[in-house]
Amino acid sequence: MQPSKIFCLTLGNGPSTVEDHLRAQNWDIVLATDLTTARQIIAGNHFMTCILVLHQVAPDLADKVEACLKASRSSEWVGVFPMQALESPAFRDLIIDGFFDYHTHPVHLDYLTETLMHACGRATLREGQDQHRRCVEQMGMVGQSAAVELLRSQIKKVASTNAPVLISGESGSGKELAAQAIHQSSPRARGPFIAVNCGAIAPSLIHSELFGHERGSFTGASTEKRGLIEMANGGTIFLDEIGDLPRELQTNLLRFLQEKTINRVGATRTLQVDARVVAASHVDLAEAVSSGHFREDLFYRLNVLTLAVPPLRERKEDVPMLAQHFYQRCTADKKSRVEGFAKQAIAAMMAYDWPGNVRELFNRVQRAVVMTDRRMIAPADLGLAIEEGPGSVGLDTARTMAERDAIYVTFNRVGRNVTHAARELGVSRMTLYRLMEKHGIALGAG
Repeated sequence: MQPSKIFCLTLGNGPSTVEDHLRAQNWDIVLATDLTTARQIIAGNHFMTCILVLHQVAPDLADKVEACLKASRSSEWVGVFPMQALESPAFRDLIIDGFFDYHTHPVHLDYLTETLMHACGRATLREGQDQHRRCVEQMGMVGQSAAVELLRSQIKKVASTNAPVLISGESGSGKELAAQAIHQSSPRARGPFIAVNCGAIAPSLIHSELFGHERGSFTGASTEKRGLIEMANGGTIFLDEIGDLPRELQTNLLRFLQEKTINRVGATRTLQVDARVVAASHVDLAEAVSSGHFREDLFYRLNVLTLAVPPLRERKEDVPMLAQHFYQRCTADKKSRVEGFAKQAIAAMMAYDWPGNVRELFNRVQRAVVMTDRRMIAPADLGLAIEEGPGSVGLDTARTMAERDAIYVTFNRVGRNVTHAARELGVSRMTLYRLMEKHGIALGAG
């Protein structure tokens, strides 16, 4: 499928053969014949595919063209060059680093059309990855399962309000990531995000930590101290494991939710604080209310907007993408001989139930990257049993795993060359691009 627009930068005097051919092929051309105009057009438009038609080589032209390419990093460029351009070290480096592919004059127009279609396919794949990356950067949640997409949709809805949010989910499932996503997607994103684990603070200190204290209010209080709620003014306070909050402090929190005011320990004055409360718990707060461990009025005050973070076992289709994401995080800042996951490792991860959820997956991948002596991470490196067969994971999952493994193994065997991989797999390049996007296999992934 051809893109709706293609940007064509033609430099130097020469025939308009390429431009005429593209118009005849029904490409919608946006044309520039000098670099100044080109930069202006690029600044105001997004082009998935661009073509440079160069007729003559001039001094310093490679540097000027490179600046133009850098202004459109999200585009895939194809070049048509005179032979003398390939004799220039500067142009050779530019072609290698900045272009998807190139042709030389006189150009074979049918081959050029095929190259542009391949570039369009690559741009489509890149755009999908960029969108997912932006979503990950904004929301911090990797995955394309229906459960994760639903959670992202719910986060966008609740982010626009100031009402309290109560997040439920098992330990390690990503409740704090969901809270951060709410904050980052809200009008309060420029304000502070303060996370508090209510179960990790000693009961004797939690009052002072949350609400602050005045100088001399108790032994050791040599200076006044702002509490964490006060520090979240203008932003969001995330109260994790709120079910562990001592009952006497639940009254103080209820007062803050109702009146938006706090009192430091030992204070005689009331402080106004504008902070949104997002709370989370891995225990059922309704049951905690029934057993008398949690105040009913506080529960109903918090239980305005609710989100449920799914456990990893309920979105297993995200496991390969999550594992690859964690592998890239663990190897980003250092050289590693590890090149990825063996297909047996992917199968073992898909068969495992992940009681520790996403946190457990990250820990196992991190340990495997550090400790393995293999080129490809094996099930033993992850501390998982080898999966004997696909029957226990279901037929649909087995097909998905087999498809992904075939692409992954073939892609690595042919040096990540899309054309060679497509030929070995017996599919077109465009089909392979779509399959790579489906399975989260990046061109530059290890």
